[in-house]
Amino acid sequence: MSNFVFVLDTNKRRLNPVHPREARLMLNQGKAAVFRKYPFTIILKESCPDVLVQDLELLLDPGSKVTGIAIKQGNKVLFGAEVQHRGQQIRDALLSRRQLRRGRRNRKTRYRQPRFLNRTRPSGWLAPSLQHRVLTTLTWVRKFIRLAPIASLAQELVRFDLQLMQNSEVSGVEYQRGELQGYEVREYLLEKWNRRCAYCSVENVPFEVEHIQPKSKGGSERVSNLTIACHDCNQSKGNQDIRDFLSSKSDLLNHVLKQAKSPLKDAAAVNSTRWALFNALKATGLPVTTGTGGQTKFNRTRLNLPKAHWTDAACVGRIDSLLILTSKPLLIAAKGHGTRQMCRTDKYGFPSRYVPRNKFVKGFQTGDIVKAIVEKGKKIGQYVGRVAVRSTGSFNISTNNGLVQGISHKYCSIIHRKDGYNYGFCHDAEFIQRVVLPPRVKTSRFPYSRRFLDEKTRRSH
Repeated sequence: MSNFVFVLDTNKRRLNPVHPREARLMLNQGKAAVFRKYPFTIILKESCPDVLVQDLELLLDPGSKVTGIAIKQGNKVLFGAEVQHRGQQIRDALLSRRQLRRGRRNRKTRYRQPRFLNRTRPSGWLAPSLQHRVLTTLTWVRKFIRLAPIASLAQELVRFDLQLMQNSEVSGVEYQRGELQGYEVREYLLEKWNRRCAYCSVENVPFEVEHIQPKSKGGSERVSNLTIACHDCNQSKGNQDIRDFLSSKSDLLNHVLKQAKSPLKDAAAVNSTRWALFNALKATGLPVTTGTGGQTKFNRTRLNLPKAHWTDAACVGRIDSLLILTSKPLLIAAKGHGTRQMCRTDKYGFPSRYVPRNKFVKGFQTGDIVKAIVEKGKKIGQYVGRVAVRSTGSFNISTNNGLVQGISHKYCSIIHRKDGYNYGFCHDAEFIQRVVLPPRVKTSRFPYSRRFLDEKTRRSH
């Protein structure tokens, strides 16, 4: 079952969301028009000042990579969504920019003294990859507030104990002692790995500090992600994943993974942004309640719901019962709004291509979601996805099945204008079957005035 449809009257007054069946009937009868495709919203052609609007609650399950969103009306879950963040992409882009700048400065400029000591950061500063998570979540909260009568907000204010996650027996004064107490990093690694190469076990040779999970693939500088290796093994591994490098040595792979602790990057990101998001939600002026992670898990287990970000959001706070009226959450992926860079570079920082001066080509711009129906040629078919425009008028469309190149603008029609996000729906049949759907509840056909119905429809009611 799909999400409920948001409804606005002709004055853009927010009304109660309706079932997709009811929205389809209003559209077919000409009583409403499509206002927005994602999330699907219709606008009525008459005002409805006499319609009683029921307050809704917006619930959030903030995560490092994905944030779950649910909208409830009492105990009924009417809408679910999952927002996929692009924090890792932002981090990689900033890292690449820093490396390219450093390379240019070393090649072309004289030595410059460091200036980092005279650069101060404001109170509450967050790294761009973390600030993105807060701003993206807040953007979607504001969008839903404009489309539905949201009266309150709820957030899962979870806190991770990073030291306890590494060592389940830590207590007391041990919290004040780090893993490297009394050691330098290299000496600690030599003791930890018995002064042998972690990959070939050679001894009495110069060792190099090696990242188990490569930095180019998201690895951190934490000591648990470091090991020692001889020069030959370090060069052979390069930036390969440890599982690929030791694919033929399963025993050695298990030993290295056992020594290396699980990364805490995601837990640290949630810890860093939870209060910033809470304060941003309070600034909206709506009442905000919070719930713990244990409370969310208890509710989800008690109600026998599958593990998903949007179902976790629906279980935030104190809940007696839930009536899940949707099983197809809207999947939202942050793609960014492009770049100001007019001259694109290759991986070494040298110019490779230029961007056209005009963003719009034949009425389209890169990032629009289009529908192309090709009726002749080698690419006959129907394609839906984000478009990448070209000055020649021959576009590329990114669909769920891959990239389709060389589609003429004549076959394209706009579905959704560029807003920095890509959209989709969960089509996992097994997931949908695991959702405990309630029996259908008979309700009135429309929650609005009878004047929207013709005489035939009135008699049928």
